[in-house]
Amino acid sequence: MKDIGQGQSFRNFILRNRIYVDKTEQIRSLLKRDRVFISRPRRFGKSLLLDTIGTLFENGVEPYFKGTWIYDNWTEEKYPVLRLNFLKLSSSSFENFCVDFDTALAKFARINGLEYVSQALPMRSMESLLSSLETEKISIVILIDEYDMQLTAHINNPEMYERFRVAIRELYGVMKGDAGIRFLGITGVTRLKDVSIFSVGSDILDMTYATDVSTIIGFTRKEIRNYYIDYLNLAVSIDERIPQDQVTEQQREKLLDRISDEYNGYSFDEYYRNKVYSTWSVTNFFQDIAIKGCIKFNDYWYDNGGMPSILAKYLETHIIRLDDYTEDINVDSNDFQNPTSLLSMKQPVLMCQTGYLTAHSPVPDGGSITLGIPNMEVHRSLTKLLSKRIFPGVDFSKRSNESFFSEAPPEEIVAKLNTLMNTISYENYKSMSEKTIQGLLHAFLIGAAQPVRTEVQSASGRSDIVLEYEKRRVVFELKYAENEACCEAQLKDAVNQIKTRRYGDLLPAKEKVLQLALVFNGDKTARQFTRYKTVVV
Repeated sequence: MKDIGQGQSFRNFILRNRIYVDKTEQIRSLLKRDRVFISRPRRFGKSLLLDTIGTLFENGVEPYFKGTWIYDNWTEEKYPVLRLNFLKLSSSSFENFCVDFDTALAKFARINGLEYVSQALPMRSMESLLSSLETEKISIVILIDEYDMQLTAHINNPEMYERFRVAIRELYGVMKGDAGIRFLGITGVTRLKDVSIFSVGSDILDMTYATDVSTIIGFTRKEIRNYYIDYLNLAVSIDERIPQDQVTEQQREKLLDRISDEYNGYSFDEYYRNKVYSTWSVTNFFQDIAIKGCIKFNDYWYDNGGMPSILAKYLETHIIRLDDYTEDINVDSNDFQNPTSLLSMKQPVLMCQTGYLTAHSPVPDGGSITLGIPNMEVHRSLTKLLSKRIFPGVDFSKRSNESFFSEAPPEEIVAKLNTLMNTISYENYKSMSEKTIQGLLHAFLIGAAQPVRTEVQSASGRSDIVLEYEKRRVVFELKYAENEACCEAQLKDAVNQIKTRRYGDLLPAKEKVLQLALVFNGDKTARQFTRYKTVVV
């Protein structure tokens, strides 16, 4: 069984005999264009894609591409490759950024025996390099990773943002149509019309939603089935407690369904035909199984880097409401395809570009596109992202909350829930509903890493919130009342639902089951749970 590889180096995958999911047929399709741009969220494999392309141009197919599709389908000559990772260039200082950029080009020129005169601005540095290429009559490949790093760092600083924007715009303007560039590949998180990729650098094709390369980054179900079959067999054998050689195709497909719910659902296809799984999440999921010998669907994508830096900056000056993302959202297709600036980008478009939403419909030429949360991991991650913003100053410790909810009596639980609701900004949640209350409590419990489920189905209904501990199951049935006069009737309704539908009467059986009917009084003079009752089924 091959090791699972993570990282940005294609050669490491091959030299260390790790699993490499062969994307070279799509890479060949991509390279039919001379200048391309692809946007993907963080931890999706953008850097590995560029490194694979760079390795191909630098070395040809020997010795690294044996066994891949492109081995018998590549006839290109070799080229020097200029690799520019903007993550490694200064973002805090424009002057330092210019120095870092110039240093990178000077080093490349020196290694490749080119005459180069250092310059003060990126566009001038690139002009100097391109002039040398023309003199020597050679061509190169340029690969730019995370082109938008310096822009996202200044989403709340319009002056610095504009300074970097103009410099990057001029840089692409210099490269436009230059014969010395055999291939130009650019990746980043955001798609910004005003940076010049889609204006001054208009010969750069935006391939972000091109169907023929829609699965070039990310795993398809077929690829997981083919490349990770040994890990699928191991996972099923652990889950079903059977030898690996007894694992059936049906059992593997059943596990793939579960993996799909957790990590699949991203669409980068203009026709909404193809979907991909998060590579980071899938590989870490299988790696954990091999190391720990148990199956657990962790939130690898979020837990690895926490809140993306672009969203962290955005949240310093903006509010994201959980209610706004519980259902699919329709966005004007022009706002989606041609955002002009990070400073004015529509919030759902930013959420899509950072990976918290994805396309849930084809990308139309006009009208609107539907966006939605791709999978369960992202749903939990979005909830974690927002929970600490919704409940400022609240204790999110996993251990202390587990100790509390697994042992506390009903009156203390209600008091804690009211404390939670009291920390919520009235300005951000002026209107409440049963759905809003459920979402807010769920957000806190997810943020505190508690074993929570919502809309838990039983034979005769669905309970609102269920917490599962080793010895105790806690069931919340929530109701919303407009004022105090409505509370009693709503409480009776909640109690009746628990009794008649036997909420909490589930397997596996628990030593203790606490079933709470709770009524939230939405009157502006109350805004708390003013009625509750413990129910015995």
